[in-house]
Parts: sequence; structure tokens; C-alpha cells
Amino acid sequence: MLPYAAYLRVYEPLTAFPESERKVWAEYADSRDRPRRATALNAEHGESVMRLLGTPPHPVPAQESPNAYLRRVEDRLYVCPWQSRLRSWLAFSRLRGATPVKLMDLLVPKTIAEQTADDFDKFKRSAGSSGLRTHIRTTAWHVPPSWFVPFDGNERWLVLGSATPGQDVTTTTGRNLIYVTSMAQARRRAARALQVLRRHLGEEVSADFDVEDVARWLEEFHPHSLVELDYGGLVHLMDDDALQADQSVAELAAALTGLDTGQEELAYAMYQRVILRWKSMQLLESAN
Repeated sequence: MLPYAAYLRVYEPLTAFPESERKVWAEYADSRDRPRRATALNAEHGESVMRLLGTPPHPVPAQESPNAYLRRVEDRLYVCPWQSRLRSWLAFSRLRGATPVKLMDLLVPKTIAEQTADDFDKFKRSAGSSGLRTHIRTTAWHVPPSWFVPFDGNERWLVLGSATPGQDVTTTTGRNLIYVTSMAQARRRAARALQVLRRHLGEEVSADFDVEDVARWLEEFHPHSLVELDYGGLVHLMDDDALQADQSVAELAAALTGLDTGQEELAYAMYQRVILRWKSMQLLESAN
């Protein structure tokens, strides 16, 4: 079972990478042994589980992952590196900062936790701020409202999968809900949303929506990149009717338009639909 997580990814064109990396990714794309899109999440999750189940556990891979998610548009190759080591370091740092020391010592032996932190500090000193840029953002048990902003409802791609008799439809393979757009469109929509929020709600309130954070992150990448929102393992928490009814991107866009045109009741109603849908999803984290 995949983790109940969603992903926001940026795929950069091959030409955006340094010359030394272009050949590596071009050869990788032609390889028959690389994980395919249909099994990539399983492979990525499997690697992390094996590390954490080891004795002692290893919260961070010893080497950076050689894998990536790929997209082709006509003859152009787009690459989204997994960056499993960097993402694990960042996640471990957040976990360590938010977890009481005694509980953290039970999760990961103190010596390993300290070594992991030291290794990350060395990496940061050598790589600089640009070396901390990740192509993938992850969130568990929900999709933040700000993640819907870069997309349009017409960019929605839904695959329900097919269940065998007696099988729960949420466990079918091939189940996906994905949005994909160009970087230019993503930046334009994020900028517009930020302007609307600031104009009508003010700087302090608009900051709570994290749209500015997403907009700044998008600016770090090549202008001809692709941006993807993948519901990932969250699709296994939703039945077919719930997935088909999920129009969070369109609803949030309608809320922003309503706010900007003085239709406050429409804006509130659309925003509440999005918020309540995902709050109910988050509550499943503490269900038993």
C-alpha cells in the first residue's frame, strides 16, 4: 500500500541541466531497467521502507538516487529527478525539529540521528542554497489549497482503474488523478492569485494561504518546465464517486474569481467546498 501522500513536481527540459547531466538523463530515458511511471511510486516507497526497516534504520540513503520521473512532449524530454537523498535529509530535519527528543531517540538511535544531521550540514556547506532546490514537494493526507492554484480544471486527468468482482475499487492499480500544465501558465496563475488575495484580504491574511511560497518555488526552475500535481496515494482513500466529484482546482479558481469580482458568497461557498473536502480527508490520519 502506497503512503497517503500527494506530490507537486517540476519537470525541467533536458537542456536546463548541466552538460554532464544531460547525457546521463538521456541515457537513463533510453534504459529498459529504469522504473516506469506506473511503478515508480512503488519503487520509491519500497526503497525508503527497506532503509527504515533495517537494523539500525537509515533515514537517508547513502547516495543520491539515480532515478527520475520523465515526460515527453513531442520530441522534447522533461526530467524530474527523485532526489531521494536530499528530500530525505529535508524531511528528517523537519521531523527532528518537531519531535520531542525522547520520542526521536526511540524512532532513530541518537548516534545515527546526529550523524545524519552532520552529513546534511556538510552537504549544505558544499552545495550552497541552490543545492537545496527540490523538484518534488510532498504532503501527507491532503493537498494544500495553494497547490491547486497553478492549474486549470481542464488540465485534469483521471483514471479510475478497474476492479475485479468483490474488490474494493480504491485498491485498484492504475488509479490516478493528475494535473499537468506549463511553467508559464503555472506562474501566471500563481501571480494572479497572489494579487487577488493581497488586494482583497491584505498581506497578513494572504500569507496564510502559502501561495507566495509556491510562486517563489516555481521561479527557481527553467521557464519552459512542466508542473504536475499528482494525488499519489490519496486516490486510495477516495471511491470512484469522490474522485469524479473532486473538482478542487476549478472550485478554488472560482473562489478567487468570485473574490476578485465582488461575488463574496460565491467565493466563500467555493472555498468552503475545497477546505471541507480536504479537512475530512486529514481526519482519516487519526482514524482507526
